[in-house]
Amino acid sequence: MQGYLDHPNANAKTLRDGWLWTGDLGQLDENGYLTLHDRAKDMVISGVSNIYPREVEEALLTHPEVSEVWVVGAPDPERGEIVVAFVVASGATPPETAALDAACPALIARFKKPKRYVFVKDLPKNNYGKVLKTELRERLAAMAV
Repeated sequence: MQGYLDHPNANAKTLRDGWLWTGDLGQLDENGYLTLHDRAKDMVISGVSNIYPREVEEALLTHPEVSEVWVVGAPDPERGEIVVAFVVASGATPPETAALDAACPALIARFKKPKRYVFVKDLPKNNYGKVLKTELRERLAAMAV
């Protein structure tokens, strides 16, 4: 990749020393296999803990009343950020938050559990079907006012 057309700031962040920095976070296991966890810019930093949204999303998707879920961080004066889950119900009514909370401990650590759930009819997506996290963050900011 030679760079982004007419975006020198994006080029400076992404292209460094001849390498393309994607912003993906992952780890190599003892056999050399790479496991991708999430994007660095999407990680929620709550207190001293790094929380990968994908891990929380996968836990919540095990609940039968959840069709789609997307997790973002919301500003919090005490913890820096809190985990907020935008949930699309699979049925006519959203699941109880207590039921969603109960689905989490078996799959993720307690501190990763969402502090807030926002039930939505659908998630905002671009033409390719990718969820627009910036729009979800904007919705959160508007709710806080």
